[in-house]
Amino acid sequence: MTTSEPGIAEPLRQTGFERFVRDVEPRLRRALVAAYGGQRGREATAEALSWAWENWDRVRAMEYPHRYLFRVGRSRTRARRQRVVFDVNDAAERHVEPRLGPALARLSERQRIAVVLVHGFGWTHREVAELTGSRPTTVQNHLERGLRKLRTDLEARP
Repeated sequence: MTTSEPGIAEPLRQTGFERFVRDVEPRLRRALVAAYGGQRGREATAEALSWAWENWDRVRAMEYPHRYLFRVGRSRTRARRQRVVFDVNDAAERHVEPRLGPALARLSERQRIAVVLVHGFGWTHREVAELTGSRPTTVQNHLERGLRKLRTDLEARP
């Protein structure tokens, strides 16, 4: 049985892609939300996954597809540069500092990605470095600078 038979190829393609989305989407979404805020990050994730569907044969053969899709999501939202917004959710945890969202929005994109993914989602420096195509030491530098700025903005002591 070959996948080129009529009626067979599309279900196999969908099954593989659905499995791929289940594995990749949560981490990709978290990374893009860290970069762009809630709404834009989700839009960038949808754009990246849409591109992946259209180019599934190419994506399936990639060694690090999540890294490439992160860049696709970033490039597809780049033309519409907007201010990063972290909305306050009514159902949000009440013990979160209310000034945290605006303070995160004032960080550089790289600092925000490092802080949110490492401290918000528990990623390792290596995982963030793989995603962004940088070195773990670079991630550590962005993390330290971002935390320093957050402490200053929030008037917190280390």
